[in-house]
Amino acid sequence: MNNPLEQLFQDGLKTRREVLGAEYVDGSMARANDFMSAFQHITTEWCWGYAWNRPGLERKTRSMLNLAMLTALNRPAEIKLHVKGALTNGVTVEEIKEILLQATVYCGIPAGLDAFKVANQVLEEEGAFKQAEKK
Repeated sequence: MNNPLEQLFQDGLKTRREVLGAEYVDGSMARANDFMSAFQHITTEWCWGYAWNRPGLERKTRSMLNLAMLTALNRPAEIKLHVKGALTNGVTVEEIKEILLQATVYCGIPAGLDAFKVANQVLEEEGAFKQAEKK
């Protein structure tokens, strides 16, 4: 592959599928019209191809950072998506709780409440509470 952006896209697509799930990623790509496809490409290339594939941090750490930053930005829809990704990347229920508590102190109760609500929903849907009890 001679085009560096195409390589970033392909690498990003692989990582994005591994973290968020192929069904979600492929659905997002398939639903993108001409207008939205530009966003899908830049997200896949730069977020997932460049940032997520850098050697300096493990995926687990990146997931933990994302949960904190998304709480700070009060982005519940993205938190929902990234809680699933965090579980995939080995972040435990207890770690997710601690990340959200830390972010709540620094970002405020309203942002923390939204983050806890959506994280709780995802953790219930994924059966993560039951899995954590077994350990």
